[in-house]
Amino acid sequence: MTSLRPDRRQWLGSSLAFGLPLGLSLAPTHRLSAQTPPPAPSQAIRIGAIGVGGQGGSNIGHQIKNIVAVCDVDRKRLGLATERVQKDTGKAPVSVGDYRRILDNKEIDAVIISTPDHWHARIAVDACEAGKHVYCEKPLTLCVREGRAIVNAARKNKRIVQTGSQQRSGKNFEIACEMVRKGALGKISLVEVGIPGVNFQGPPVPDSSAPAELDYDFWLGPAPKRPFNTKRVHYNFRFFWDYSGGQMTNWGAHHLDIAQWGLGMDHSGPVKIEGAFTQHPQNWYEVPMNAKIEFTYPENIRCVLAQGDPKVKGGTKFIGEKGWIWVNRGKFESSDPALTAQVSKEALRGDASPDHHKNWLDSIVSGKLPVCDAEIGHRSATVCHLGNIAARLKRAIKWDPAKEVCLDDKEANEMLTRSYRGPWKNPGV
Repeated sequence: MTSLRPDRRQWLGSSLAFGLPLGLSLAPTHRLSAQTPPPAPSQAIRIGAIGVGGQGGSNIGHQIKNIVAVCDVDRKRLGLATERVQKDTGKAPVSVGDYRRILDNKEIDAVIISTPDHWHARIAVDACEAGKHVYCEKPLTLCVREGRAIVNAARKNKRIVQTGSQQRSGKNFEIACEMVRKGALGKISLVEVGIPGVNFQGPPVPDSSAPAELDYDFWLGPAPKRPFNTKRVHYNFRFFWDYSGGQMTNWGAHHLDIAQWGLGMDHSGPVKIEGAFTQHPQNWYEVPMNAKIEFTYPENIRCVLAQGDPKVKGGTKFIGEKGWIWVNRGKFESSDPALTAQVSKEALRGDASPDHHKNWLDSIVSGKLPVCDAEIGHRSATVCHLGNIAARLKRAIKWDPAKEVCLDDKEANEMLTRSYRGPWKNPGV
């Protein structure tokens, strides 16, 4: 690959730091004719996709155009992604199985991380240290301490980090949260959050040898060494503590994130968390089958999350002294018809992913923080992690959102981080 200009990597960093208009330099380097308009600045950002199955496959589809490299530990998925990118762009991307080769590549400016959750923090921090901007799928982290490490790495290296909580780019969510913060409902007393139950496809199967196309040891990475089981990898990783936090961190990272946004808690969080969950009767998986968690915010605002309860609508509902607003993907309802009338059909467009990716790319160009910056993603993931911790401990925990510690609770504080399997090191320790 030929770089856009000899010193492009250093110049990208300086343009971010000093707010220089990146687009001003692009036309001469592309040697465009007088009749050809220059590409949008964001189109010139060269992207490596790390993890290209599932959501990663969606990210390299119609939503992101300038993919120049793909990476996956599953050679079958890697091959499919390589073919897809070549078909879409007309050029064969760099294709590797080790994410570090993406970070070593000086021709790559930014990365999209769509791996299982237990890999997010290590790759995101390494990417920032390598000078890459980052789009990382939600939940941003596997544990609380990893989130602060990602924020610190982003700030230290002046990198843009967008969390893949695409509801932040949904106009209906933005309108709902703005109405709540501006007092349309008066003082908020309660937020109700509904998330689905576990969609694990059972029953379990015996351990077996890993398929030839999967580098299973690399898939595990920092997670504990365990025998391969087809029901623990790829989509099902979500339902085992080694790799994820169940629907609490899967869907809670979306709908609790909206609760945080509407309550103006993007840089803070709840002060008390308590709840309970039920497990699968045959222990097909480890995470909660159903759960009810209550988060208490300052001024005694309660946020109650129900997982797998058919009586609770999915999404986020704000309840105040003047009425309520409920919002979900492609939906907006209110007790006040005048509020509902303010939400256009365009604002109810369900898929905000293209706008969310665009916001990230535009932020790289402008140097402004994206709509779901690392700090926001970290804080919302923290709420999810605290919900799981309280439920697993079967007792209330008190949280200091300023110091990010559990008060007078050694056991809960120990659950704010995870041990990493060598040679990988936890960036949050």
